[in-house]
Amino acid sequence: MSIRLRLTLWYSGLLAFTMMVLGVGIYLFVHYNTYDNTREQLRSQFNQLNVHVSYNVFRDLRLNLTGRLGYEGIYVQLVNYTNGQIRSSALTVDGTEVHFPYPKPEESPKAGYTRFQAHGYNFLAYQYPILLPNGELVGLLQVIANTQAEDSFLEGLRTILIITSLAVILIAFTIGLFIADKALRPIEEVIRATNRIESGENLSVRIARRGPNDELGRLTDTLNGMLARLERAYNDLEEAYKAQRRFVSDASHELRTPLTTIRGNIDLLERMWKSAAADGGAAPGGIVLDAERAALSFEAMRDIAEEAERMSRLVSDLLSLARADAGYVMEKAEVELQPIVEEVARNAVHLPRKADFRVGDLSPLEGVKVLGNADYLRQLLFIFIENAFKYTPEGYVKLEAKREAGQVGLVIADTGIGMSGDEVPHIFERFYRADVSRGRTSGTGLGLAIAKWILDEHRGSVEVRTREGGGTTFTIWLPVLFSRETDSAIMDEAGRTNG
Repeated sequence: MSIRLRLTLWYSGLLAFTMMVLGVGIYLFVHYNTYDNTREQLRSQFNQLNVHVSYNVFRDLRLNLTGRLGYEGIYVQLVNYTNGQIRSSALTVDGTEVHFPYPKPEESPKAGYTRFQAHGYNFLAYQYPILLPNGELVGLLQVIANTQAEDSFLEGLRTILIITSLAVILIAFTIGLFIADKALRPIEEVIRATNRIESGENLSVRIARRGPNDELGRLTDTLNGMLARLERAYNDLEEAYKAQRRFVSDASHELRTPLTTIRGNIDLLERMWKSAAADGGAAPGGIVLDAERAALSFEAMRDIAEEAERMSRLVSDLLSLARADAGYVMEKAEVELQPIVEEVARNAVHLPRKADFRVGDLSPLEGVKVLGNADYLRQLLFIFIENAFKYTPEGYVKLEAKREAGQVGLVIADTGIGMSGDEVPHIFERFYRADVSRGRTSGTGLGLAIAKWILDEHRGSVEVRTREGGGTTFTIWLPVLFSRETDSAIMDEAGRTNG
């Protein structure tokens, strides 16, 4: 539920409660004053009447009423409990003969006001019991008023109050909803502006400032100031990030040349020293070689060559990541996947390894074409295979293929050390290496990060299944551009249509 609707409901509820209290108060006030006037008339009429108690020659008790009626619509009834005789000031009410009800002697009527109905009319009566000096109840005097007009008036007043209250509440709800919408419109603008900023469209967006300098106005100013600072910080960060990418790219390019030179010279020196050692002559510089010195020299050159090669791989990885960060777009074309995978399978046996390398069924790749870059696809496969060799001290690494629903899967499974479930979400992060492998294998932790970038460029995905001590299986999924099966199906369909 929106704030606008909640505010409107709260105010409407408060107004409804106020209208209810006010309506009940008005009704009770009018009700009391209306019947109070009638009660006053009844009391005044009662004071104008006198009842005389007497006995006839037969010792029958008689009640005589004297006085006059001073108010229109007032009726007087005298009931003799000893002989059941009833005397009334009028025999009809609105043309209808009326016998007013009265309490029985055994009910011990008390002096006071009472209400009753007779022949469909409402009446208010003031009754007074007539007692002998010894306290015996002998009669009852009733002064009665017809309250039909008062009841109709109060019923009409009640209906008017209810209808008026409902109409006021409905109008107030509608107007309140409109006012709340107008008052909260700046918040809607704030939400739209923040949504545009969140989607990354434009950090220079500002919230329109309109209206008085109230709480919403001050909130708008505060958010605009915060957005300005955020834009400056983002621009500074973007510039720093661009400078970092340029540095990594430039440094990678600059480091490749001396490393290439170092590796070339080391290879040249190694060949020269081996040739001199084989001829039994002097090495370059006039140094006479013996067996021990030659072995130490060869070992030192091998260490230098290995470190130079490792640095070359690191520089190549950094260069690939720098290209990815710089938004490098690969040149892609339609390529057949099977020749690439078979070439990688042939060359993978030459990688440093302790485990066996097995090539499984690659027939699902037959005739399959993908939209990609052949060189980067080779690099992608080499990264996963080399990674499998690195963490498989014994057992085997297997490469195979499968097809599912418009995708082709390249499966690299090993029987190596595996990983825990907590480590899997981080393996594609830069410089991350699983805890179980630290100190046991060499590497920089950049290979899988580069593989992830290549996969993203080819709109592919990777599936990982692993268990500590139970090996790891990577399944690389690539979207199929088309295959011979689909071509044949299309041609068969065309042939049936033409036929």
